[in-house]
Amino acid sequence: MSVPLAVLDCDLVLYGRGYRTLDRFRLDDVTDEYVVSTYGFPRQFIYYLVDLLGDKLFRPTLRARAISPETQILAALGFYTSGAFQTHVGDAIGISQASMSRCVASVTEALVERASQFIHFPEDDTGIYNLKDEFYSVAGMPGVLGVVGCIHVAIKAPNADDVSYLNRKGLHSLNCLMVCDAKGVLLSAETHWPGSLPNCTVLQQAALKNQFETELHKDGWLLGDNSFSLRTWLMTPLHIPETTAEYRYNMAHSATHNIIERTFRTIQSRFRCLDGSKCTLQYSPEKSSHIILACCVLHNISLEHGLDVSSSPAAEHTEQPEEEYEQIESTDSDACHVRQELLLAHF
Repeated sequence: MSVPLAVLDCDLVLYGRGYRTLDRFRLDDVTDEYVVSTYGFPRQFIYYLVDLLGDKLFRPTLRARAISPETQILAALGFYTSGAFQTHVGDAIGISQASMSRCVASVTEALVERASQFIHFPEDDTGIYNLKDEFYSVAGMPGVLGVVGCIHVAIKAPNADDVSYLNRKGLHSLNCLMVCDAKGVLLSAETHWPGSLPNCTVLQQAALKNQFETELHKDGWLLGDNSFSLRTWLMTPLHIPETTAEYRYNMAHSATHNIIERTFRTIQSRFRCLDGSKCTLQYSPEKSSHIILACCVLHNISLEHGLDVSSSPAAEHTEQPEEEYEQIESTDSDACHVRQELLLAHF
């Protein structure tokens, strides 16, 4: 589809107590198909983001080429969903590479400030009950409050001397710890951990661990794979199942835990800046962490609006090989007892 090049040429008019930018590029001037293919989301979703973030992004200015909140959001979405700064994204809205970078930074920080609003565990007993009920309906695993996993996102090397971000595959990355519910909605996202840290170490140092040990352990648990240590609040598979009950437990665990893997694939499919297909994130670890978290916020908002990755025709994803890890043997007798009780009572 041929779309005329839209040139951003802003005028300023007095509006209330400040100034309002008037962009000649308008979202209403292009087709729905173009909006989704270029920015990854439908028109109404983008308008919602403008309403949500507009106050944060609008800065009164006397400069003749101020960039409106709408244009900043379009620039950021174009980067998040394509992984490329310039090409058709910057050209389509008529802004330079430098302006693209500023837009991505501004929108990213605005989304990160909203992270706790959109990424959190239920705060009441009804919400906790619903979590367990929805997980139980997946494969009959009781008491599940979330499924936890880690995903590596490639970043540029911070500097020649810093090997803390060098993962076991020899690539620089951030190891991101996430929890989701049965629908793939993220309940927790810690995106700043260096790629050299194994999953079990990340969890040991994470805020998630403290949250569960002090607040959320209400006769329930997370499900994690064998890259994590078994805990009273985190159930892992049995290494070598022997009885029928143990096989049933492992099968239910696997079917339920697979939700986090599907969620990772969905996030990387929609936000191509994270999947490594274009290039690594060309930012410092801190800024890269914020971009990942911003994409997590957008993932939850999109699910809240009934959008899934299939709504984007450009969402194609190449399966990544499963991460290899050393299985962790549990030395926590209390955790082993909890898992054994679960086996006897339900499987």
